[in-house]
Amino acid sequence: MSNTEFQGKTVVITGAGGGLGSALVTLFAERGARVVGCDQSLDTLSSEAIASRHVFDLTRREEMEAAASAIVARDGVPDLLINNAGWTRAETLMALNAATIERELDLNLTGVMTFADPLTKAMAARGSGSVVFVSSVNAIAHFGNPAYAAAKAGINAYAKALAVELGRSGVRANVVCPGSIRTAAWDHRLEKNPEVLGKLKRLYPLGRIVEAREVAEAVAFLASPRASGITGVVMPVDAGLTAGFLPFIDDILGG
Repeated sequence: MSNTEFQGKTVVITGAGGGLGSALVTLFAERGARVVGCDQSLDTLSSEAIASRHVFDLTRREEMEAAASAIVARDGVPDLLINNAGWTRAETLMALNAATIERELDLNLTGVMTFADPLTKAMAARGSGSVVFVSSVNAIAHFGNPAYAAAKAGINAYAKALAVELGRSGVRANVVCPGSIRTAAWDHRLEKNPEVLGKLKRLYPLGRIVEAREVAEAVAFLASPRASGITGVVMPVDAGLTAGFLPFIDDILGG
């Protein structure tokens, strides 16, 4: 039996051309949604599942404000907003300087909030809406990428603000915190160390990292009417990473 839970709904997905973004586009389209895809170039928005395309840079305020207005004008106030876009390269404290801090906070926090703000207020004015942010396990515990982690922790707090202040206006806001996902974002690490994925799996209680489709399923659940009583929640989708430190059991306690 086909799943059409998003039939007649419009979903805006940022970072729609990336690894997780593509999985989100596919899943929501399969379930009946009209997908409005956003990314920083049209080349990445080639999927036939995308009904409407908007291009902007999350570090450019004027582009984000124009895009939010264009989305409402062309596609209407969205029923669902999936804030998925994000990026990091400063992997340790030693890689931080004023420029890397500014870029990663601008892209992963300030940009996300600037884009989401007018859309969530429009949802509240209408009286309904569901927002899901793709954050990271880095917002829950430290696994490196300090500026990115700080930004994602800010996203978690922002989602709770939306949940509390806009709840009576019919808007829900939740967060998914993925662990490592095998997407192109890992390519630069694999170039440095081809064995890194094997080492990574040892940290995860399920013995593997999560797949993009698994994260997309969690996002879809929180966005859907099935989660109608859930708002302000931060949900790890991380193969058990943040539940505990498995190597401690293996190496110290002896398994």
